[in-house]
Amino acid sequence: MVAGQAPAVDTESLLADFDRDGYVIVRGLFGPAELAELGGQLAAARERVAAGELDRRWAGDDLVGAFDGAAPPFVHYVLRVTELSPAADAAFHHPRLAELVERILGPDHWLYDIDDHGVVYQDARPGPGMSYSRIGWHSDHQSRPTSDIWPGVALTFHLDPTSPANGFLRVVPGSHRMGWDAVPGGFGKIDGEVAVYCDAGDVLLHHSDLWHSAARATEDAPGGIRRHMRGSFLGGRRLAPGQRLEPFNKNAAR
Repeated sequence: MVAGQAPAVDTESLLADFDRDGYVIVRGLFGPAELAELGGQLAAARERVAAGELDRRWAGDDLVGAFDGAAPPFVHYVLRVTELSPAADAAFHHPRLAELVERILGPDHWLYDIDDHGVVYQDARPGPGMSYSRIGWHSDHQSRPTSDIWPGVALTFHLDPTSPANGFLRVVPGSHRMGWDAVPGGFGKIDGEVAVYCDAGDVLLHHSDLWHSAARATEDAPGGIRRHMRGSFLGGRRLAPGQRLEPFNKNAAR
């Protein structure tokens, strides 16, 4: 996947915004043709998992048992998509994004791609039988609170524009400086929170300590579908080959 001519990215302004708010949106890197290629490859990977052409562990350990029934659930997640989609791999390693991540984390950062935690394709939608429609307040750091792999930067590539119709990100600007372990649970309103709306093709970078959640869509499919690709780079301890991470703390409400 080769992005077309994109507007110049004001790196210093983006870095200043990220430092202040804990997140920033990078716009204009991917046009309609690039998004169509990326979205097509990711949708094809999801369909292969749903059809059993790929081992269903590509959908995540939480869903493996659910496939034993006569009517498998909708596949909301596909793991490690940079191994399945050349377009995903190229997008995630876009040189302009790589520059921002290196400026934030330093030259020794690494891709969070161990223990099945590679870049993930996510298809969020409401409706009967759906298991991924929203997520409660959390910080990424809380997933492994005792680990020294942090800090990290998550990159979210939006295939659909976000809105109240299909759900959107809720964040507390500056909360990456307020204590990653002080995030209230659940879905309630937090003083200072804002809605972050993204257009198709936008890439959102957020700090691993940022307080954030995702609102549920208010429409059914197709208007309520929110598709995106997400993965993280880390700036802390790099694991040795074969070394496993600490147990995952799935603390965010669903």
